[in-house]
Amino acid sequence: MMHMVPGNNQAKFVFYLQEIFQSKTHRHPMSTILKRNNVNVIGEGEQVMLFAHGFGCDQRSWQFIVDAFTPDHKVVLFDYVGSGESDLSAYSSAKYGQLDGYAQDLLDVCEALDLKQVIFVGHSVSAMIGLLAAIRKPEYFKKMVFIGPSPRYINDEQYTGGFERKDLESLFEFMDSNYLGWSNALAPAIMGNADRPELGEFLTNSFCATDPEVAREFARVTFFSDNRADLGKLQVESLTIQCSEDVIAPLAVGDFVQAHVPGNQLVLLEATGHCPHISEPEKTIRAIRDFI
Repeated sequence: MMHMVPGNNQAKFVFYLQEIFQSKTHRHPMSTILKRNNVNVIGEGEQVMLFAHGFGCDQRSWQFIVDAFTPDHKVVLFDYVGSGESDLSAYSSAKYGQLDGYAQDLLDVCEALDLKQVIFVGHSVSAMIGLLAAIRKPEYFKKMVFIGPSPRYINDEQYTGGFERKDLESLFEFMDSNYLGWSNALAPAIMGNADRPELGEFLTNSFCATDPEVAREFARVTFFSDNRADLGKLQVESLTIQCSEDVIAPLAVGDFVQAHVPGNQLVLLEATGHCPHISEPEKTIRAIRDFI
């Protein structure tokens, strides 16, 4: 069931009450978590890789690179609640009104599958979701790969995030009034590579398959979050993969992440757009392989 979006402080309060209640009474059974997040495990190796998709996508977005890792890795794929084939009935604004709710789901998947020391690969907002999860439970993670990460999308004093708040507000007004039109306009811009319109169409179809109400809230959580203060808390070795032209995460953002995450490595791909795992799979595979 969908819930009305409460005020931010109220949402956090309700979410933490839920977490306390669950920790004191029962844990989600493994089968519930696997169904809730549509978890799929493939591959032949012992080392586990966990792939986390970005906003407006689902686990199918990894189809262009995942086969490169399944021969020698066990690969875990999943959908965030509200995306793909996840259990939409599990969605709650109180929980998912902040990135911590998604980070908890990530930890739930690791716990349900008894995963430790995984290689995490997160695209876009999942980079920060994974970072929050690794700060809470660093023992679950061996290495972190961030594809197009951004700790804050809004420009601030002495910080370039790429967007002005008023521009995002206008974008969300368009989204609220015409979600399909918004998807058709924004997805190709995010993908870039205008000379390959089939890539923009792939992302548009993914956007359109996402529940609009969930997408609206997830978009606001994504673009209005500020995780700059969390970057320095990460204790896990990490890699940032940055595209040379990215309308969502400009070069300055990749530099900021690299400078503020201890020991973070930065790889700049000769690629355009925000989704190199779709538009430039071979270059993305090579960057990940060189790191892991």
